[in-house]
Amino acid sequence: MVFSPSPQLTVTIEQVGDEEEIHLHAGGQGVWVARMIKSLGVRVVLCSAFGDETGRVVRNLILDEGLEVGAIDVAARNGAYVHDRRDGTRNELAQAPGQPLSRHDQDELYNVALAEGLRADVAMLAGVADPQVLPPDVYRRLAGDLRRNGTKVVADLSGDYLTAVLEGGVDVLKVSHEEVMRDGRATEETIPGLVAAMYRLRDEGAESVVLSRAEHPALVLIGDEVRQVELPRLEPADHRGAGDSMTAGVAAMLARGRDLDEAVRTGAAAGALNVTRHGLGTGRADVISQFTTRVTLTPLPGAGSGAPPPGSGQRGSGHTSPEQLAEEVKRS
Repeated sequence: MVFSPSPQLTVTIEQVGDEEEIHLHAGGQGVWVARMIKSLGVRVVLCSAFGDETGRVVRNLILDEGLEVGAIDVAARNGAYVHDRRDGTRNELAQAPGQPLSRHDQDELYNVALAEGLRADVAMLAGVADPQVLPPDVYRRLAGDLRRNGTKVVADLSGDYLTAVLEGGVDVLKVSHEEVMRDGRATEETIPGLVAAMYRLRDEGAESVVLSRAEHPALVLIGDEVRQVELPRLEPADHRGAGDSMTAGVAAMLARGRDLDEAVRTGAAAGALNVTRHGLGTGRADVISQFTTRVTLTPLPGAGSGAPPPGSGQRGSGHTSPEQLAEEVKRS
């Protein structure tokens, strides 16, 4: 199950030879994640609200892709944007934000997502493009209710939504280095600073953490060990969508019962290959599977395990505190 409260309508103008083309697609993080999960051959249900003209169009576009939808009809419109790519770059011409869901609609969407999530092995909680659409506390309650009843929760969120979902607890958190810096969870954009932030995120409620770093190797905290995700370097056609495809790969493999190592390697392969394509959340399962064999998780020097000092705030035992870990990485 992918929780995507308010998908967007995307309109893109392209130049193909001497002609202009206008493309309409369903967009937003949840749609891109669900699209990639389906591409990997895993059944997925997208739980979303649809309203007004944009909502009707978006819903039909999603269904035309063959995605299953757990939908509610609302009065609030879905967001939309228009991008001009005729010169080869993405220029935003217009954007209309999604409207807030009423309390009644929030409850209806929550119940649909909860029901689908409890039927699923894995629930992926995606963000909203427009924060006014849904309050963060919905994510806290949904994550907690799903995990308490046996569903694994994967989240890719930032800001107040990240704080909320951590309170509910997540099995795997995907976050970018830009987001941890923007949210003030990392004080410096260095490996020691980012590693320390990953350990803090675990203390706040994330069992495992995957941290993407744009063109640099991602970092992953599994158990007591931080590792670096190594993969071949590829020239991007469109840098957008790598993180969402990575999240989708992780969720899809966990739903298949694979361990987190394989899930992260598949996610990294899906993300890397997605940027070689025009189209967010797209890819071929056979190509991604082959590319996964080229991805390795390499132990990060100095990021080992150890016993936390008394009062360090660590959950459980056998974990190095963020401050100790940062110092170890610097010394290495």
